[in-house]
Amino acid sequence: MGRIANHAINLAACAAAIVLAANVSAHPRMRLRSPAFAAGAPIPEQYTCSGKDISPPLEIDGIPPAAKSLVLVVDDPDAPSGTFEHWVVYNMPPNTTLIPAGVAPGATMPGGGQQGRNDFGRLGYGGPCPPPGAAHHYRFWLFALSSTITPASPDAREIQRAMQGHVVESAETTGTFGR
Repeated sequence: MGRIANHAINLAACAAAIVLAANVSAHPRMRLRSPAFAAGAPIPEQYTCSGKDISPPLEIDGIPPAAKSLVLVVDDPDAPSGTFEHWVVYNMPPNTTLIPAGVAPGATMPGGGQQGRNDFGRLGYGGPCPPPGAAHHYRFWLFALSSTITPASPDAREIQRAMQGHVVESAETTGTFGR
């Protein structure tokens, strides 16, 4: 390849990098938090199997303009048999800024989106419920996707497979719970 062609390729790469950097700096980082507990702090009992087992409220901001849908995954990486999925919600509208406490079990979400099947075998939220012993960590992951998804089934792992190649940005917060 000649010097002119190499120069054109380098120039195109630099222009793409500048555009990408401008888009990143003009957009605040996506954030996920719960007003019910601080990041890394214990999850209040009412959001666990020891309490009412209702979903905690979640606040979202900084959603990237390229997002066409949102996915929420709540899991326990400390579960004895491997990562346990407690809640998965997909195809939420990208203008979602609040997931209220106590989302009812079932297929649909208030405001749009679908709830998938957790590892308890139910559609919707299943709160922290570790065996007695050390506290477990519960990760609340939010993913902004470049499209809506059509998983093969509403199973948490199928939803995560369908997300591959569509993640624009992600955010995370963590809570703990032990019995």
